[in-house]
Amino acid sequence: MPYLTVHERKLFYAQQRGPLHKPALLLLHGAGGSHLDWPAALRRLPATAVYTLDLPGHGRSAVPGYNCIADYANSTADFITALPLSSVIIAGHSMGGAIALDLGLRRLPQLAGLILIGSGARLPVAPAILDQALADFNAATAFVVQHEWAARIPDPIRQLSLQRLRQTPPAVLHGDFVACNTFDVRHRLAEIALPTLIIGGAADKMAPLKFSQFMAEHIPNAQLVALPEAGHMMTLEQPTAVAAVVQDFLTNLKVNDAIELT
Repeated sequence: MPYLTVHERKLFYAQQRGPLHKPALLLLHGAGGSHLDWPAALRRLPATAVYTLDLPGHGRSAVPGYNCIADYANSTADFITALPLSSVIIAGHSMGGAIALDLGLRRLPQLAGLILIGSGARLPVAPAILDQALADFNAATAFVVQHEWAARIPDPIRQLSLQRLRQTPPAVLHGDFVACNTFDVRHRLAEIALPTLIIGGAADKMAPLKFSQFMAEHIPNAQLVALPEAGHMMTLEQPTAVAAVVQDFLTNLKVNDAIELT
């Protein structure tokens, strides 16, 4: 699994090679996450090049992180250019979806499409999380894990999720929450000129399904898929279902149309 140095910053990513004539898929995790938040079903989609990035400050990438979505988007754009990827679809979960939206609004020339999973055009953070991220890191992370999984998910999975989340430095996690809480592009969604797939979870407490529905109503020609009984961590709760929806979107994507739109 390789590293890429961008502007003197070391970024870690996993990759699966695929055909050069098709757009690659870049997976962006959410707040406090890493490439491990993406299941094998998505990291190893058949006949598709897939890149799974640890955002700055997360996982194996160098600290620090950021407290602004635009800064994460800058770093992601630099990563895409440095690889280089000439055509890419960005799939972002939660905060990763906000980063994808930011790049879509910039009309980044390499972009061929967006996949927004458990995300929103605005991502308000509960004061119980934002205020405690630095003051009481254990309480804040416990609160997140309590609410990000669907009720039916067993406790051992939640505990593993809590362990992973607590590997993120408190300052990085707090910066992520600040970035999400100040993000708001609701008034600009009509400017998105890319094929867009939106996947929402009916049981998502962190980014409720209404967030996905709002994006689908305001992004031209967006496609919405709602997953029954899926919580915020739907990629790990229902990996087969999410992978099938993503694969269908990639299969039916008209690359020439996507390039013309950008």
